[in-house]
Amino acid sequence: MDKNYTTTAIWLDEWLIKSFHLSPESVVYFKLPIQTITLILVAYIAWKLTTKIVDATVHRMFLKTKSKWDDLLIERKVFDKLSSVIPFLIFDFGIPQIFVEFPSIIQYTTVISDAAIIAVVIWSVNAMLSVMDDIFSESPIFKDKPINSYIQVVKIIVYLIGGILILSVLLGKSPFYFLGAMGAMTAILLLVFKDTILGLVASVQISVYDMVRTGDWISMPKYDADGAVISINLNTVKVQNWDKTITTIPTYAFITDSFKNWRGMSDSGGRRIKRSINFKMSSFQFFNDDEVEHYKKYRLIKDYLNDKKEEIQEHNEKIKNDEDSPLLNIRRLTNIGVFRIYAENYITTNPLIKSDMTIMVRQLDPTPKGLPLEIYCFSAVQDWLPFEKIIADIFDHLITIAPEFKLEIFEEPTGSDFSKLGV
Repeated sequence: MDKNYTTTAIWLDEWLIKSFHLSPESVVYFKLPIQTITLILVAYIAWKLTTKIVDATVHRMFLKTKSKWDDLLIERKVFDKLSSVIPFLIFDFGIPQIFVEFPSIIQYTTVISDAAIIAVVIWSVNAMLSVMDDIFSESPIFKDKPINSYIQVVKIIVYLIGGILILSVLLGKSPFYFLGAMGAMTAILLLVFKDTILGLVASVQISVYDMVRTGDWISMPKYDADGAVISINLNTVKVQNWDKTITTIPTYAFITDSFKNWRGMSDSGGRRIKRSINFKMSSFQFFNDDEVEHYKKYRLIKDYLNDKKEEIQEHNEKIKNDEDSPLLNIRRLTNIGVFRIYAENYITTNPLIKSDMTIMVRQLDPTPKGLPLEIYCFSAVQDWLPFEKIIADIFDHLITIAPEFKLEIFEEPTGSDFSKLGV
């Protein structure tokens, strides 16, 4: 027994006996609550003082620096959590002094105090790992990597180690005893942590093969997901759809299921426009010379008409000299052909269309709904709203100007169409 404690204990015993006329046998039970309350108060005051000192020195010092990582330590309250170990250290020291007459109680209370110290350390390490997650996630080097998944794995390992140490303290067994027991429970652990293990493997593959990054636009119809990836965790990947709903997808699904990643489009700097207009084939016709001269007033097709007119004249001159050649062999320009060139040149001269990527206006296979003329190009703007405006401007113009080329756009007949026919 400590000498100082003995002197204090004797003084307290004598004071209780004299003040309350207690017997030496009963004074122990009156002394115990006084000492316990005193120990709790001392532990509480020490904890408060430590917290105040941390706030007054460490926090203020870190807030004055320009570094981001020390601010994260404060935000995650790492030092505040470490301060929580002080009361349990005081308990660990004071309990054997207070319960000296009750050795059986000392055994249990010190074990609980030691376990609490381990729990606080694990809590603090977990906060430190969260700080590392924040730092790596904001780093340009690791910003598009599933760092959160790896941090979660480390946290699980820390929890497992902490849990084994706590059990070792509480049950008085060696940590290796529990490790051996876990080896025998491997099959059960694999079953319990199946999703975690699959998520870890998937996270590694996603990172190594660069399949998905935070911020990527993905489409995964099986999970009704179409939007931007906002987080990649150990077990789940969160996707914010365009209607602002959140879809949660198992991480391993990106390895086992099919999905579309639009990152290639983003990296290319363009966004594809692929849309068609259906024309009535009955409105297709040849242009005569006067009509060709009329359309030369259109700046976008003037050069084309001049070059094409010379080419056609040379061909037709050869045909005229051949008396056996039928008139059907004579070449002429068509309104649909001239309109196709007009549409192509109109798109090419649009500053919002990527000129270094494919620009094409092509005819698709005729259908019962007419001949589709497809516009295929890439917008220099990728954001959804301005992208849709660019498409609308292009097709507003082409659909409106088509009648100038004597072309009719196909549309299904409506009730008013039938009423005009008297049906």
